[in-house]
Amino acid sequence: MTEQPQPTTASPPAETTPTDPTTEPQTLVQLEETEPDTPVVGIIMGSQSDMDTMSGASKVLDEAGVRSETRVMSAHRDPAQVADYCQNARMRGLKVIIAGAGLSAALPGVAAAHTDLPVIGVPLSSRLSAAGGLDALLSVIQMPPGVPVAAVGLDNAKNAGHLALRILRA
Repeated sequence: MTEQPQPTTASPPAETTPTDPTTEPQTLVQLEETEPDTPVVGIIMGSQSDMDTMSGASKVLDEAGVRSETRVMSAHRDPAQVADYCQNARMRGLKVIIAGAGLSAALPGVAAAHTDLPVIGVPLSSRLSAAGGLDALLSVIQMPPGVPVAAVGLDNAKNAGHLALRILRA
């Protein structure tokens, strides 16, 4: 990825003091130690049965040469695991999280509540849903202020992969 040149300003640089490495936050130190082949996009889903649909995101990322990791974790059955994964995502080198879930589709919102990384929600249709996936879509997009989740169309994990690429290139 090519870095964009930063605009310069005419104002004099602010006075700064050298950074003392012993006072840097531990997260910054851990980020610097991240291996070059570490995944930068985390793909999580609520159930193993979502794997076929959610693999569309990893295929798009793979084709673009972007490393990703895929995990199954439920916002309802494994809330502590979801919280831990999302709270430590930045420290482990992730830059974007793609979260797919059906029915109540709580996973994207729970992920966003536990990280400041961009979260892309993929609402998934389910044979158990009486609403044909509309329930999952509404759950993903109806988030409270301060807990944003970007949303793609129903079962459209490929677009989640494309959106993640655009976020990474911004």
